Amino acid sequence: MRHIARRLANMQSECDQKFMPRFAANLSMMFTEWSFLDRFAAAADAGFEAVEYLFPYDFAPEDLAHRLQDHRLEQALFNLPPGDWSAGECGIAALAGRETEFAASVDKALIYAEATGVKRLHVMSGLADATDPTARNTYEKNLRIASEKLAAKTITLLIEPINSRDMPGYFLNDFDLAGEILESLGLADMMLQFDVYHRQIIHGDVIMGLRAMAAMIGHIQIAGVPDRHEPDSGEVNYPAVFNELDRLGYSGWVGCEYRPRAGTESGLGWFQKRN
Repeated sequence: MRHIARRLANMQSECDQKFMPRFAANLSMMFTEWSFLDRFAAAADAGFEAVEYLFPYDFAPEDLAHRLQDHRLEQALFNLPPGDWSAGECGIAALAGRETEFAASVDKALIYAEATGVKRLHVMSGLADATDPTARNTYEKNLRIASEKLAAKTITLLIEPINSRDMPGYFLNDFDLAGEILESLGLADMMLQFDVYHRQIIHGDVIMGLRAMAAMIGHIQIAGVPDRHEPDSGEVNYPAVFNELDRLGYSGWVGCEYRPRAGTESGLGWFQKRN
């Protein structure tokens, strides 16, 4: 608990400062009108200063590094290898019997982290029963292993609750469970990836959730609810959310993990107003 208390104290000391949210384009969902490697230029041309995406592993690390350098972009985030994504796997951290594969996936992610300079990596739990003690023990053991490896490279490990409507059967499907795991493990280099889209679907009460979990949050993502389009549509009051992030002193990246309604560039009015 001491590391969480220190984070909260640091955030409170920053509350008098003004942090306009800094947005990172999610290249897995945005700018899909371009081939993947060309999306870096498109994002930079649109005014983004950082990018994130699901997985980099179909491309050579040096190719990604060159795109980032050429367009003066920061790599905000990507995920560890998810297992067999094409077969429906979405992470293996909670899957008993896959520990050796998980450890290898951390090593593979670190190769890409070194090339891109990313400082936050998301570990997907995979499909497992959240009440199964074996899955819970496996997950926590793997998180400890990953945290130790990432901390040696000054990289923060992130865990993210994902709603069961979009990803049925996902182990980490509850923000309270995520908070419980973060507190019980007490790892200084492990934090919460707070996706507002998932929070609204799972629990609602987004702003109170941000306040309650502020000291745990290492990355934020956004999308309109319920259709996962631009954040200027749907039931979430994003101007109020952004104001709350300022009030809390959040200075990290806000990943735009949404699917444009009708073309990426035509839907960037909300972003242009914020910049």
